[in-house]
Amino acid sequence: MSSRQIWIIVGVLLLIVVCIGSLLALTLFGVSVFSRTIVDSVPTAYILPVPTEKPGAPTKGPGTPQSPSATPRPTSSIPIDPQVQAQMIDIEGQVSQLRGLNATSTLVRNLLSPAELREFVLNDFFDDYSPEEARDDARVFSLLGLLEPDFDLLSFYTDLFSEQIAGFYDDEIKEMFVVQENGFGGLERFTYAHEFVHALQDQIYDFDEGLDYNEDSCEIESERCAAIQALVEGDATILQEEWLQTYATQQDFADLLEFFNIFQQPVFDSAPNYMQQDFLFPYTYGANFVREIRDQGGWSAVDAVYADPPVTTEQILHPERYPWDKPIVLTPPDVVDALGAGWREIEFNVLGEWFTQLVLAEYINSDRSFEAAEGWGGDVYVALANDAQNTGALLLITQWDTLDDAQEAQSAFVEYGDLRFGVGLAANDAWMWSSTEEYALFEYSGLQTLLIFAPDEDTLNIIRSAIEFPTQN
Repeated sequence: MSSRQIWIIVGVLLLIVVCIGSLLALTLFGVSVFSRTIVDSVPTAYILPVPTEKPGAPTKGPGTPQSPSATPRPTSSIPIDPQVQAQMIDIEGQVSQLRGLNATSTLVRNLLSPAELREFVLNDFFDDYSPEEARDDARVFSLLGLLEPDFDLLSFYTDLFSEQIAGFYDDEIKEMFVVQENGFGGLERFTYAHEFVHALQDQIYDFDEGLDYNEDSCEIESERCAAIQALVEGDATILQEEWLQTYATQQDFADLLEFFNIFQQPVFDSAPNYMQQDFLFPYTYGANFVREIRDQGGWSAVDAVYADPPVTTEQILHPERYPWDKPIVLTPPDVVDALGAGWREIEFNVLGEWFTQLVLAEYINSDRSFEAAEGWGGDVYVALANDAQNTGALLLITQWDTLDDAQEAQSAFVEYGDLRFGVGLAANDAWMWSSTEEYALFEYSGLQTLLIFAPDEDTLNIIRSAIEFPTQN
């Protein structure tokens, strides 16, 4: 799981075609880099999200909110034409009127060329995401069956962000950056509307202090940060759509449709399915969450959510469960000492309902995985590595809402194990699978289930012996 390491909100060109009246309009989601790399929270970046320490949030990946002074200022060589500056100011006023929020300070605006963006991504954006951290993230994703063990996550993220970023707001230096190639047309204006919402959010609600959405907190609370990211991006996505319908010109639509006709995203298209879905999560499910809140009480109701933000992806997936459905907190078991010399803990964190669904959906029907994960009540996972042996292990304890939910999860995970490893051996309330390079164990007891992945049977047995199951809340 990767960690969210660079707290800048990034406009990612994830395209959705929508009908507005009789026109075909293009909506580009502004993806942040807070992407969750299962070791910590992400694709947000995913703002592109990759949280720090959490699957669904992996640990230390591009996308984790970054600590002050960690992110160098992007270099901009493009002077802003007065007419472009005037357009930016107009869009800011339009967005403020639609959203009902007014800026509290002057915003510095910048234009970057694609080459400058690429340099920023290569030299600065991933500056604190080391190859070792990327390998740990890839290992955790691999243990969950989402990536191959040797997947080059760092290179992939670099290529992906270079391909996808259209603009971003940097909340550390409080400046806006828009990537410009052929003028300030519909694409740039559309992106600016989205990113200015983030500037307003930061000025009014304060990402770092007010929402506690920063690298330090997200390293230990990636599930909460994933929920906040969905709130932030869902808010900006809906407002961006409203701006498109209300203020976009015919030329904006023409520019967007022209861009849509020629746009290609080969890196994103080649991304593993779970990664594509996870990058989209804050924009799709986040927008649905915010829309539900707004439909009930207008934008003032959305404003109130920032005072009591969602704490789980469960609440984002099921807006009707906000704010009352709080997660069960489970104590992570300490198994490193039992494993002995050579083993280290990569991280422990919460997988969450969303990533539980993604893990299951890698091998079983997506509708079935959604239904099985829906009974999620809380979890804790621990990821481990033995560098000398180039192996890893992972354990996941999940608490479900009801006995029926636990039994449904048991059925889904057994099917998952059979499809991933081949038909396993069952004994009482436990199932075991083995392949040439991995062993897996699943158990359930009452409202809890246990899942262990290990490189061999001895390691699996050591981990199981060191775990108290069911565990304490």
